Amino acid sequence: MATSQANVTGSAGVLARPGARLAYQVTGHGPAIVLVHGFGLDMRMWDPQVAHLAGRCQVVRYDCRGFGASGPFDPAVPYTHAGDLVALLDHLAIEQAALAGLSFGGRVVLQAALAAPDRVRGLALLDAVLDGVPWDPESAAALDETARQAQARGLLAGRAEWLAHPLFAAARQRPAVASALAAMVAGYPGQHWTGHDPHQPAQLQPIDALEDLPGPVLVAVGELDVPGFQEMSAVLARRIPNAEYHRVADAGHMINMEQPAAVNALLAGFLDRLSEVRAPATTELSGGSNGQHDRTADTHA
Repeated sequence: MATSQANVTGSAGVLARPGARLAYQVTGHGPAIVLVHGFGLDMRMWDPQVAHLAGRCQVVRYDCRGFGASGPFDPAVPYTHAGDLVALLDHLAIEQAALAGLSFGGRVVLQAALAAPDRVRGLALLDAVLDGVPWDPESAAALDETARQAQARGLLAGRAEWLAHPLFAAARQRPAVASALAAMVAGYPGQHWTGHDPHQPAQLQPIDALEDLPGPVLVAVGELDVPGFQEMSAVLARRIPNAEYHRVADAGHMINMEQPAAVNALLAGFLDRLSEVRAPATTELSGGSNGQHDRTADTHA
């Protein structure tokens, strides 16, 4: 593993991996932050953040295996998204990075932090998936219906059903955000719905090791997100030591696109916190039951 960061400002490339490829972009200088997108989407969802963050750090974003410009994967080759992320750090000669993920991307960065804690300076978990906390019934049913439509009627039907999911209800009220989501979903290959995904289970499930996560952790959730993701974020904030917790006002699941100014401020503060290397002031999270204290706030655009 290389021990210094690559000076790759403004670069783009493709990393060959067994059974797949990873398209990536790097912008800016300084300590690295890796941005991981949501399910069915791609690195373009971070467009509202890149210019803002690149003034203070090296911003790495990529399309996970099976999404966006990374394209389809070989269903016969086992892999993990966490392993792909660490391989990308190696490829870019980044020894340590902050990791930020939204929804599915939150699951990826959680798994990466547990698989390779020495590579992680801190975590930003935005409306993150936490396996082990149930989805609310309406969202779970819509997830199943998306896969059913893709398998019964084809990929176009599956994509349309995914865009109609309750997760995107608030985003659909914002024409520019809805258009950007549709453009990304139109490029999703859909293998997770219609084919075999050889992703390997994590050796350690995040919900069983939240107290062991490395570095400072930011947890944020849109106040209009579906109940299941509200609960996932609440569990993360309660159980991760010294987690900083924010509910983003007037935002649903896609908080970085729906309220970019608020999320940019949160991420900038998170990066400043990493640079200062100090513990945050804390207050108890409402509803906590295990004695853990967290910094909490409602965040407005």
